[in-house]
Amino acid sequence: MEAFTVYQGKSVPFMNDNIDTDQIIPKTYLKRIEKTGFGEFLFDDWRYLRDRSPNPEFVLNEPQYAEATILVTGDNFGSGSSREHAAWSLMDYGFRAIIAESYSDIFYMNAVKNGLLPIRLPKEEVKVLSECSANEAIEIDLVNQMVRANDHVFSFEIDQMWKHRLVNGLDEIGETLIEEEKISAYEQNIPSYWQ
Repeated sequence: MEAFTVYQGKSVPFMNDNIDTDQIIPKTYLKRIEKTGFGEFLFDDWRYLRDRSPNPEFVLNEPQYAEATILVTGDNFGSGSSREHAAWSLMDYGFRAIIAESYSDIFYMNAVKNGLLPIRLPKEEVKVLSECSANEAIEIDLVNQMVRANDHVFSFEIDQMWKHRLVNGLDEIGETLIEEEKISAYEQNIPSYWQ
């Protein structure tokens, strides 16, 4: 997993509330077994017209947001089913972070486990960030738990275990492998009748 320490990126405002996992990635596209290839189906029902051409009225299809890697969105993002594909599709599309007022618990966990940083900020601060121009960079400093844009600096909270994993680029397997020497030493001492 790629480490997340300090990141600068352009943002896209998509200020709908209650965006659920079926809107993020419709169930039709959940047949893949890898974590990749889902980005083209992100927000599928909104991004495309019936003939699969891009919907010119959808914000992600506007040229000025083509390079956006930070999604600024409404309240209760990621509600609905427990599909991990929602986090995968956002990451595969190119997002590194999401800024919202709140998230569903399951989506939040799926995001951090996969290296996607979900930041919770108060509504007024999310609104300020949603008004950043498409050419402005937002800086996210996970180490110091700060978001900077223009003359604004906002602090955010994150569980220290998740912060440790994200800053060090560790998923659950990576964190286990830190103890590889101890695990190997233990396995050397397992009696043969247990194997």
